[in-house]
Amino acid sequence: MSRMLPMAKDPPRDRGSFWHRTWAMLVKEFIQLRRDRVSFAMIVMLPLMQLLLFGYAINTTPRDLPTAVLLQENSDLGRSILAALRNTQYFKITHQVTSEAEFDKVLASGQVLFAIEIPAGFERAVRRGERPALLVAADATDPVAAGSAMGALGQIVQSALAHDYGLPEAAAPLFEFRAHARYNPAGATYLNIVPGLVGTILTMTMLIFTALSVTREIERGTMESLLAMPITPVEIMLGKIVPYVLVGFVQAALIIGIGVLLFGVPVIGSLGLLALLSTLFITANLAIGYTFSTIAQNQLQAMQMSMMFFLPNILLSGFMFPFAGMPVWAQWIGEALPLTHYLRIVRAIMLKGATLPDLTYDSLALVGLTLVAMTIAVSRFRRTLD
Repeated sequence: MSRMLPMAKDPPRDRGSFWHRTWAMLVKEFIQLRRDRVSFAMIVMLPLMQLLLFGYAINTTPRDLPTAVLLQENSDLGRSILAALRNTQYFKITHQVTSEAEFDKVLASGQVLFAIEIPAGFERAVRRGERPALLVAADATDPVAAGSAMGALGQIVQSALAHDYGLPEAAAPLFEFRAHARYNPAGATYLNIVPGLVGTILTMTMLIFTALSVTREIERGTMESLLAMPITPVEIMLGKIVPYVLVGFVQAALIIGIGVLLFGVPVIGSLGLLALLSTLFITANLAIGYTFSTIAQNQLQAMQMSMMFFLPNILLSGFMFPFAGMPVWAQWIGEALPLTHYLRIVRAIMLKGATLPDLTYDSLALVGLTLVAMTIAVSRFRRTLD
C-alpha cells in the first residue's frame, strides 16, 4: 500500500501584510463612497433633515386653526369673544358666515376646522343669568388637533367675558359651552389612521416600484434593446406606469376593504369618486418615482431618493402630526407633497361624504403635481446610455 503523503500547510501569512491589505480595502471603500455622490449626500441629508423637521416643523400643539364664526347678533359680548379668538394662537378666523347652511358647508368642505355660533340674544341671556349656549362645531377627523383646541376654547371665552363690565357675578359659568365633534364624535384614532394608511402605503410602494424601473433596465443591459425600438420617451413612461396604476388600485381597495370590515371605518361618500381620485394620486406618485429612476444611476440610488422623498411625506402631510401645528414654511412644503392632498381627500370622502366641488383645490393640486413630475421625467429620459 502506498503511504499517504502529509497535507501541505498554507504558508504563514505576514501579520503586517494583513493590516496593509485591510487598510487598502478600507481606503478603496471610502473612495467609492466619495464617487457615489448620491449615497454620500444621503448620509449627510437624512439625519440633517430629520433633525430640522423634528426640531422646527413638528409641533403636536395645533396653532392658527382656520375658524368660521356665525355671529347672529352685533353686541359687546360677541365682539369681545371675536377679539379673544383673534388674540389667541389656537384659532384664526378665516370666515364670517351669515347662515347655518354656510356654517355647515365651510366645515364639511374642509375650509375650516372649527365653526363657532354666537346665537341671537346671547348677551341679554348672559346678563340675565340664564346661561345661554355657545355652539361650537369641530372637524374631528383629526382628533388630536380638535381635542386640544376645544379644551382651550372654553377658558379663552371665559377670560374674554371676565373683562366685560356689568355681567352678573356667579360661581358657575355664565354660559353653557356646547361642543359637537363632527365626523368622529367618539374621537376614535382609527378613523383618522386607517384612511391615512391608504395614502401612506401607496406612496411608499408606488415610489419604489417605478423608481427602480429605468435603473433596472440599465443594470440588466436591456436598455440598449429598448432604445433601439421605434418608441418615444412618453410611450416608454406610460408603458411602465400604467401596470402599476392597476397594482396601486388593488392595494387601495384591499386597505379600504380591511378598514371597513375589521375596523368599521365608514365610507359615507361616493366610492366612484374615491376610486377616481385614488387613481390620480397613484399616478402622481408613479410619475415622481419614474422621475427618480431617470436621475439615479443605479437601483441603490433610486431607493435612496425614494426614501428621501418619503420621509417629508410622512412628517409634513398631517398623517403623524397635526398639519395646522406646523410653521408656515413647513406647511408650504407640505402643500407640494401629493400625500398631503390625498389625506384630505380620502378622509373627507370616507368620513364626511364630501363631493368633488368640496375637493376641487386638492384635486387640482394632484393634477398639477402629476403633470410637473411627468414633464420632468420625459425631459430627463435619455435616448442614449451616456
